[in-house]
Amino acid sequence: MVSFLCSTKSLFIFFIISAIPVAYIISVERAEPSTHVYHYHSSGWLRECAKWDDLDRRFIVSLFEGGVALVEVPDGHSPGTILEEIIVVKEPELAGNASLGIAVDRRRNRVLVVNADVMRNRYGSLAAYDRSTWRRLFLTQLSGPGLPSIPIQKKRVLGGFRKDGVTSKAYSIPTYGLSFVLLGLGGSPYPPHMHSKGDEKSFADDVAVDEEGNAYVTDAKANKIWKVGVDGEILSIIRSPLFTPKEWYKTLVGLNGVVYHPNGYLLVIHTFSGNLLKIEIEKEEVKLVKVGGGKLVFGDGLELISPTKLVVAGNPSGRLVESSDEWETATVTAKYSGPAHRLATAATVKDGKVYLNHLLGMGYPRKTHALVEAVFSAY
Repeated sequence: MVSFLCSTKSLFIFFIISAIPVAYIISVERAEPSTHVYHYHSSGWLRECAKWDDLDRRFIVSLFEGGVALVEVPDGHSPGTILEEIIVVKEPELAGNASLGIAVDRRRNRVLVVNADVMRNRYGSLAAYDRSTWRRLFLTQLSGPGLPSIPIQKKRVLGGFRKDGVTSKAYSIPTYGLSFVLLGLGGSPYPPHMHSKGDEKSFADDVAVDEEGNAYVTDAKANKIWKVGVDGEILSIIRSPLFTPKEWYKTLVGLNGVVYHPNGYLLVIHTFSGNLLKIEIEKEEVKLVKVGGGKLVFGDGLELISPTKLVVAGNPSGRLVESSDEWETATVTAKYSGPAHRLATAATVKDGKVYLNHLLGMGYPRKTHALVEAVFSAY
């Protein structure tokens, strides 16, 4: 087998096969884009998330090599002019971790950034920065070495019964000055897993913030959600059987994009199953949204563009989902197919238009990234 892979013939075949997608990518990159695009130069190949900051007219971008950058859009910007990335956050103590999901908390003039050990899943954290000065407000470790395994004590039951009959119990756990509340499901007086155990492999991915300033961070590996208070304290960890599909292959990438709905609940996408989930914040009750009109498999970043409309970035590039009953049910009504080779990972709204962030940059030595306007057509 090794000799075959190293033979002249096999190398020639590999070259021919690889030349096909390379030629396609080159042709797509050279073609005139069908919608508006903001291109910007960057020092890195990978950019997971970008959010529009309407107050200062700029995109806030997370760096896969760790950190935060700005892409400023000047007044009178002409199409075709390539913008420049300006790095504003670089944390030496977070070296080796990627910066992923971003949430702009306009009410408190801050930006929340998720950091994670992408390759080993051994570290996760949430950082908050002042939006004007980029001074760090807090850095909360969510997972990894250094977090204690917390013994769960029998305390008063805070939960009740879910509508589907599954018992929902919350356990109060005092530890090192913080009050944790862990959600366990089932008839046992103890949760089925030591939820706050420091050695659990996790992948902190995306973040949303509610009106009180609480942040919600998804875990794409262990399928849970951390709730972090306005000052960086961990308030609770939410788990549910609905977060974990029965098929093993649907658990490879789990809870991903998350948004906060102004009516007091979260919407979360599960990437490999395509499940859209609704989480009532007060009760920490989880429901599966019944979605028709199409599938949401490979959904990644989310953006709520109105109380009844949600954009799901991923593959295909973007899908528009609508609901008229507070997201008990929903329908995929439109889609947008953009530069698939760049991999859409996040969505944001600028001046009433949806723009998709793409993971991969192109070019060498200066990489060029694309923020592409998504114009949806009927599904």
